[in-house]
Order: sequence, then structure tokens, then C-alpha cells
Amino acid sequence: MSDRRTVVLVGPSLSGKTSLMESALFIAGALQRKGSVRDGTSVGDASAEARHRKSSVEVSVASATVNGVIFTFLDCPGSVDFLAESHHALLAADAALVVAEPVPERALTLAPLFHYLDEHEIPHLLFINKMDRAAPLLRDVLPALQQVSRRPLVLHQVPIREGETVTGYVDLASEHAFAYQPGKPSKEIKLPDSVKEREAAARVQMLEQLADFDDALMEKLLEDKQPSVEEIEESFRRDLAEDKIVPVFLGAAEHDHGVRRLLAHMAAMVPAAAATAKRLGVDQGAGALAQVVKTFNTGHGKLSLARVWRGPLADGDTVNGQRIGGMYHLQGAQVQKIDRAEAGDVVALGRLDAVRTGDTLAAGTHPPATPLPRPTILAPTYGLAIHAKKRDDDVKLSGALAKLVDEDPSLVVEHDAATNQLVLRGQGDIHLIVAFDRLKNRYGLAVESERPRVPYKEAIRKPVTQHGRFKRQTGGHGMFGDVHIEIKPLPRGTGFEFGERVVGGAVPRQFIPAVEAGVREYLTKGPLGFPVVDVSVTLFDGSYHTVDSNEMSFKLAARQAMVEGMAKCGPILLEPIWHIDVSVPSSVTSKVNSLISGRRGQITGFESKEGWEGWDVVTAKVPQSELHDLVLELRSLSQGVGFFAGHFDHLSELTGRLADQVVQAHAEAAAKAS
Repeated sequence: MSDRRTVVLVGPSLSGKTSLMESALFIAGALQRKGSVRDGTSVGDASAEARHRKSSVEVSVASATVNGVIFTFLDCPGSVDFLAESHHALLAADAALVVAEPVPERALTLAPLFHYLDEHEIPHLLFINKMDRAAPLLRDVLPALQQVSRRPLVLHQVPIREGETVTGYVDLASEHAFAYQPGKPSKEIKLPDSVKEREAAARVQMLEQLADFDDALMEKLLEDKQPSVEEIEESFRRDLAEDKIVPVFLGAAEHDHGVRRLLAHMAAMVPAAAATAKRLGVDQGAGALAQVVKTFNTGHGKLSLARVWRGPLADGDTVNGQRIGGMYHLQGAQVQKIDRAEAGDVVALGRLDAVRTGDTLAAGTHPPATPLPRPTILAPTYGLAIHAKKRDDDVKLSGALAKLVDEDPSLVVEHDAATNQLVLRGQGDIHLIVAFDRLKNRYGLAVESERPRVPYKEAIRKPVTQHGRFKRQTGGHGMFGDVHIEIKPLPRGTGFEFGERVVGGAVPRQFIPAVEAGVREYLTKGPLGFPVVDVSVTLFDGSYHTVDSNEMSFKLAARQAMVEGMAKCGPILLEPIWHIDVSVPSSVTSKVNSLISGRRGQITGFESKEGWEGWDVVTAKVPQSELHDLVLELRSLSQGVGFFAGHFDHLSELTGRLADQVVQAHAEAAAKAS
């Protein structure tokens, strides 16, 4: 496994991850010609949806050999809508390469990513990209980035500037200076006088940071001895593997600047697959073991992208009781059939229909007794009710949605029984737009969407006694049912209660269940048009006919009594209220408080977010009707990093103009539907 490494490229949108992978593939000789994201010719972002948006919407896979090391790169989307893609891809990572822009104000966008890497102790490096456009100084950029990382960021390079233009860099380990050359490797130059003082200070800081985790290096520094380049590089390698530091490199991927040096250092620093397997708790037992990190539904059928932790694994082998129906090497959109994979490889396995993203695969007829850890599926924060434009496509739509969810577990499809709508939920508006594009591009399905309806309920304020009689004479046997019922409000959250206190056989026992059935049938739509809750109905009297009375007669009599009685009970509209926990950087907490208040929310408290330095959690009670696009505005306030989780809490009375508008809109929608 020692000659194979998997590096997962992560970072916010527009940081240049796909351009960096393209540059790395080109420099390593895996590409004859370098493509570009702008022109839609890159190896990554090969799907129609990615090319249309000119940004990643799913994991892209490509490989190259650098200094004898076979690298597999997994390029992840930067948008927070596709964060689950990164979480699953990182299951395969020997190390993550975090790509950032040299803009201090955007450092905040890396906070959730650094937190995830730190929490899961995944070794990671940082590449500060687009240094050719860098107006801010590195001494301003690095502290901003350090604020969102628990691990110390350790510079391996410092830039050489001519005015505001970065023309090269100094390697702090060797103290050699290099000048960028368009289309060529950097050229070694004499260390410029203008950089010497800054380089010396940066090197001292680098050594001190490394010495914090290296006693031998600390002794040398205390004795005023200079460590060798080899000793420094070994310290970097060891500390990275143990996730103690984050080595920092610089460059401009679009021009290949700094990428060659980055690749060389990754070949030397990134932990071997065997070390990663040990970190993940993979024992070196018998039989192949792999983990699925991504699912693709393609023209080749279903492909399960998996990292092999124990090998070998061959086409036709049985894993988890299923036979592998094809094994492939992926290079962007290109699929190359192979026969065998070794430990450390990342391969696509065909026709494992029952396998899901995150599953651990073991050779044989059964899944492993102890599967490898998998990410927690992100709870959806945004949803739209959908239906096929063509009614005949409804069955086809169900199958296509199942495939989308198979590919992306952070998508959720549910049938809302309260509103009778099919709702697709995800991480944001972009997430769902891309899902709709996939339905159209891959399955020829056009869908229409709308804001999901809110499951309002209604209740009553006062009790009423009501008589209901149903009588029909048709020449032969007729129908006769007669009931007296008492309708009462119940405390909020009680639900529905039915009782009877009939005496003297006024209503025969066999007809009482029919009375309850009639009441329940009515309660699905009360006077305001919504399901009725928190009400008690008691049958206390009635009469019957020995020939004409039957169950249906009493069911209809009960329903008639409810229709007439409920209108007199002072019906009130109830709206669902959710408890939400909003997580945001402390710098925007006050804005979030205003946002929640502006949505009729009641803030119940806030506190520091545990494990997230500089973050708060705001708790609140908010009407469900105000939650639909909350995540979009929340992200707008927080550079895309704020998020929330919530659940239904209680029903609350809604009165006044808002209630009138809800009832009117519901009535108009019902009339239109009929």
C-alpha cells in the first residue's frame, strides 16, 4: 500500500480546487493538454450540471503518478449545499488538501471544514491559491486562517514580491529561493535582499512551531544549532501524519505556479495508505475490505466508488453477499475497465445494487461485523414540493428520485401525509436546482416545484351540544340515524377523544362505533378547512328505527352533527412552531437575532457553541411557515457558514390578518384543485 495515496481536495467555492487538480494532472503527465473550468474542458466537473454551472456539484476522481507515488485525487464541491460529498470523500483520505484564497475576509468560510477535519483527526495541508492576484499580505491572511483552525498553520514557504505582484517563493526548510516561470518549472534564484529579513523571521517561527512537537528539534534550537533540511522535512512528515500541524504552501494553480513543489512535498509528506488504515482501525486480517465513498448512476449502470483497505479485490469477487459486476478506474468522465485492485486503490465497483454510500464491504457473503465509521447524514434544511409536469411520468419520477438519493444521501424524498405533497428536501436551493437538472438531463423528466404547504391544524374555543339527524325514505327500507353529541375543547397537544354515556339503549351498542367513525371522518377537515385537533366528542343520547337504522345512517348523522356543531364552537387556526438551534460565528449573532425576530420567532437563549471557538448557538421558537428559506438568508448573513437544526415543538394559535390570509389561500387552492 505504500506507493498509493489518496488526497481529497476541499475548500470553499471559487478557491480553485478543480483548477489545482487539472494543473497537478498536467504537471504529472496524466494529461497531454491542460483544460480549464471556464471553458468546460477540465477533467473534473465533467457532468452536464457542473459544466453548466462552471462549478463542482459532486466528487470528481482522477489519478497521477508523482515521484513514484500513485496519487488519486478526489475533488469535492465547494458549495455548502454539497458538503455531504466532502464528508463521504474524506472517508478515503490519507490527507486532505485544503484550498483557500488569500483573502482574510473569506477565512470564515473555512471554519466548518477545518472543524470537521480537526474533529475527525484527518491529516491536512493548506494550499493558498491565487497568489498571483494577492493584494493582501500573507501576514494578514495567515492569522485570519489560523483563527478557524485548531491546529497550528506552519508556513513551508514565503512569497517573493515585486510591488504587489508575487513572482516566486522561498522554501523555508532549504532557504532556497525560486522565481515562477510561465509554463515551466520555477527557476532557482539568489535570495533577494528585500526578502531576507522576512524569510529569517518566518523560518524561526516555523522551527519553533515544529519544535513544539519534536523534543530533538527543540534541543537543537536551545543549543543554537541549525537542523538539517532532512530533519525539518521529517518533522513536517511526522507531525502531519499525526495531525498535529497543517503545512502551508503557496501558489497559483491556473498558471501552475507552486504546484510542482506542492506535489513533491505531498509525495514525501502524505501518510501511506497503511498508516491511514491503522488510524481508521482497519486490522490486517484476511480477506478484502473496502469502503464506499460515492455512488454514481451512469450509462454503465450503478458504480460504487470505494477505497480498498485490504486487498486484493478482483472483478467477480463477492462482497457483502453480492458479486462485483465490473471494476473500473475513473479519470474524470473516462471509465477504464480493470481486473484487480490492490490495497490502497480507489476503484469503481459495478452492479452492487444493494450497497449504499458509506457502506463497508467485506469479502464473502456477509457484511463485516464491525463496519468502518461513516459520516452522520446531514439533516435537510430546505425543501420544495414537486410533481412531474406530465402526469404519466409519476411512476418514472419515483424511480429517478430513488437513484438521486442513492447517489446523494443528503437528499431526502418524503410524502407529507398532512399536506399530501411529495417533497424533495436538501441542503439549499442550489442543491435542489442541481437535482432537478439531473432529473431532466439523465432521465428526461421535467418537474414543477412549489413551496411546501404548512400543515396547519384547527381547534375550538368553546363547548357545544349538537343534535344531528339523518333520515332518508326511498320506498323500501329507508335510513334513519339520530344522535346528540357534546363537543368540547381539550388542552393543547391532547389530540382527539371520543366517549359515550348513552343510557337505556337510545343508540344501540352496535351503532356507536359508526358514530365515532363519522366524527373522525369529519375531523379531517374542519370549518376552516384544516384537520381538527384537541377536541373531545361525547355521544350522550339519540334514537333509532328498528327497520331503517344501520351503521351508515348513524355515521352520516354524526357527521351532520359535527358540521353544524363545529361552526358554533369558535374555531381557531393553529400553526406549527419549531424549536431551532442556529449555529453561527459570534460576529453575526446580533444579526441572526434580528433575523429570527423578523420571522415572528421567539429567542429562548444563546450560548457559546461547544467545540467551536468563536461561534454561538441561538435557540428559538419559530413558526414553520417562516422556516422555508431561513437557511438561505442565514448563509447570506454569515458568508455561507451558518446552519441550523430543528424539530416540531408545539401548535400555537394564529389569529388576525395572517390567519385570515392562510384560510383564504387554503380555500382558493382547494377550489382550484377541485
